[in-house]
Amino acid sequence: MTALDWPGLMRAGLGGLGLRPEEFWRLTPAELVLMLGDPGAVPPLSRARLDELARAWPDKAKDE
Repeated sequence: MTALDWPGLMRAGLGGLGLRPEEFWRLTPAELVLMLGDPGAVPPLSRARLDELARAWPDKAKDE
């Protein structure tokens, strides 16, 4: 088990999220992770990426 980076978590919660100390300390680790977002998650699909995918795999009409 790895140790938690409390100073980093506090900076993220208090500074980044603007939480008050009592709000920060009432959070569960799962709630804090949810609020901070998952850095390993896939970013939202951008318009440019959607256009790229549409060019690569264009829709076809049913009669084609």
